[in-house]
Amino acid sequence: MTMESFCEEDTRQIGEKMAASCKPGDIILLNGDLGVGKTVFTKGFGKGLGIQDTITSPTYTILQIYEEGRLPLYHFDVYRIADIEEMEEIGYEEYFYGDGVCLIEWAELIRELIPEKAVSVRIEKDMEKGFDYRRILIG
Repeated sequence: MTMESFCEEDTRQIGEKMAASCKPGDIILLNGDLGVGKTVFTKGFGKGLGIQDTITSPTYTILQIYEEGRLPLYHFDVYRIADIEEMEEIGYEEYFYGDGVCLIEWAELIRELIPEKAVSVRIEKDMEKGFDYRRILIG
């Protein structure tokens, strides 16, 4: 499925709608270039799960856990993972196969760990359609 976003609020709402249908154990792979809106999407996703905390990118911590929503959200940003063993040290399996939803930014960097059931979300810019335009491919 392809969706279009013409502003940050559109991207946030797409994330929110997607989260509304999530169930325990779902894994969402969030890919796209730097600055494309992955964190904006994640903020909406968190809102869709009923999370009130401020959602921030876990770029330096690798994992942020939000537990007060309808389902726990395990927000990974694996951009700085230098070795796949770092994911083992974090205990990724507990989250991937747990009772919450995993949202993983830069998931292509840990491709070998991703279960087949994961859903891919790719956010792309198209400058011909405007600075704020985003194409969001879900599938």
